[in-house]
Amino acid sequence: MPEYLAPGVYVEETSFRAKSIEGVSTTTTGFIGPTRYGPLDLEPDIITSLVEFERTYGDRERLLFVNNDGTTTEMDNWMWHAARAFFEEGGKRLYVSRVYAGSGSPPTMGFSSATIGGSPGLNVRARFPGRAGDARVTFTFNVGQNVLVDLDPAEDVTRPGVRSLLDRDVVMIRDLGSPPAASPSVRGFFVALRDAQNHTWNFSATGDPQGSPLIALADLVPGVTDVRVVTVAVSVDPFAPAALSYNERDLPLDPQHVRAGTPDSLFDAFATHERDPDAPNAKFIANLGRARIVPIVIENTADLSNGVDVLTAFLTDADAPGSPSSLQSAIEELSTDPQARSLSKVITGGDDGARPLASHYEGTIDAVTDLKTGFQQFEDLEDISIVAAPGSTFGFEDPNYNPQARTIVSHLINHAARMKYRIAVLDSGDNQSIGQVRAMRAQYDSTYAAMYYPWVRVVDPLTQREIYLPPSGFVAGIYARNDVNRAVYKAPANEVVNLAIGFERFINKSQQEVLNPEGINCFRFFEGRGMRLWGARTVSSDPEWKYVNLRRYFAYLERSIDKGTQWAVFEPNGDQLWANVRRTIEDFLLNEWQNGALLGEKPEKAYFVKCDRSTMSQNDLDNGRLIVLIGVAPLRPAEFVIFRIGQWTADRKI
Repeated sequence: MPEYLAPGVYVEETSFRAKSIEGVSTTTTGFIGPTRYGPLDLEPDIITSLVEFERTYGDRERLLFVNNDGTTTEMDNWMWHAARAFFEEGGKRLYVSRVYAGSGSPPTMGFSSATIGGSPGLNVRARFPGRAGDARVTFTFNVGQNVLVDLDPAEDVTRPGVRSLLDRDVVMIRDLGSPPAASPSVRGFFVALRDAQNHTWNFSATGDPQGSPLIALADLVPGVTDVRVVTVAVSVDPFAPAALSYNERDLPLDPQHVRAGTPDSLFDAFATHERDPDAPNAKFIANLGRARIVPIVIENTADLSNGVDVLTAFLTDADAPGSPSSLQSAIEELSTDPQARSLSKVITGGDDGARPLASHYEGTIDAVTDLKTGFQQFEDLEDISIVAAPGSTFGFEDPNYNPQARTIVSHLINHAARMKYRIAVLDSGDNQSIGQVRAMRAQYDSTYAAMYYPWVRVVDPLTQREIYLPPSGFVAGIYARNDVNRAVYKAPANEVVNLAIGFERFINKSQQEVLNPEGINCFRFFEGRGMRLWGARTVSSDPEWKYVNLRRYFAYLERSIDKGTQWAVFEPNGDQLWANVRRTIEDFLLNEWQNGALLGEKPEKAYFVKCDRSTMSQNDLDNGRLIVLIGVAPLRPAEFVIFRIGQWTADRKI
């Protein structure tokens, strides 16, 4: 209540209308499964095209899984094909949760990697595991301009000083030749140390202010000696065709450099995003933010403490040009050609791991970092409406894999039910007979899931051969296309499958008469009408939630009302609030009725909203509960269109 204490005119804003509810999106999809590359525990970022998918999660090459006996099994890249089908069929927004199962015993992450400077040395590796992490990493060393100057050139006595020098820069000190045409005599590499107490500089070969040899700035003569800062540029060129290259320039080499802890130093620019308990939280968050765009990690596994040792590891590496036998030869080469020295490393050895199991799909939450994997990642993303696990049912009839596939499907259904506003798109198994898919369907009962059969035949753009793909990628795209072109309350069926050239089995009407009542949605071929999705039922035994569009429309209504009425929390729980809530919801449902989403020739027949003392007891009010009763008359699909035709005569009355 405003206070009026001094005489005057007061102008105030007030509202004479109810709050509005905006309908939420119903097309955002989440796919979970193995990919060739990409983050495992970072929060998924939204993807709007197949190109974006490839940049983050790798290309379309097949996956090579390592078996327990050391053999390998090659499989189609189901996730890439599902993403392609999703966008081709009309999908717009996609989240991806990558699952990865380390191979070997004990399981290890299959990073592409290489060592610099022998063993132990520096380790450069791909940030994420996978064969698509193979890349060429080039380190180019730059020797800058002379930073040693005479602070007072007018005086007879030389006063040496430096410009543009930072604490713990690596510098190359050399004595210029006399006459000037003679080759300079190189003293070596040193770490520049700022003496804050005496306001001067010292140069140490070990980075230790008390170490030896130690050169004082006063011992250097401008014009006779020069001091040049050495930095490194890093270039990453992945071998995967869709991946983006990455470059960093002018990075200082010393691990204790004044820029340490920022992306402007070598080890921090390419730092791991794994949590270091001893590191500050701000650094951990900064590394998380850069992890998506920085493809490699450089690890100081040899615990090199100063920039000279780091530079020495690079310059004397076996793969360095000319394979110098000593550091002195590398120094001499750099002194004559300041940009002649570079080192290229090919990081290889990445693997796709083993085929992920149900536990990998279920996911985990790290107790220290709160980083999540698997389905746990999707629980923080509120805008997902459709979830699927493409390829997880491949080999469903294999006795060895069947328990894993069944559990993954259960995890998928449980996730959708737990999140309330989602529907799970279930794939049938590959190459299943009608009896087998019926047996699979009989194991599940949920209003939050729909099953599709059979697999879809397409031309693989990689091999130009015909392959069979799980239906979920196509179905999720059809859901999105249906919602955009028509509405979420329209059943996502009788829709063309754009990419399909056939199906694993061609289902006739008699066969679908067996499958449809059990909630198995079929793909059908119709002469003159092409390949179509011909079913829209859930896997629920409850007839009230028989249809997919009904479940999805109620999820849309519930989530829209949920988001649009958050303003009511903690408002005074009385008649004024109840009337405001009623008007807000009635306005929203009136708009739905006018758009044709509800059954009834008048609004009062299509819906009702009650929020008064008839919906709340005194106990509810005492415990802070506001209860609204909402009833809607949704439209169900015309699944069976029946025309009854009989003979009649002209003189007969109807």
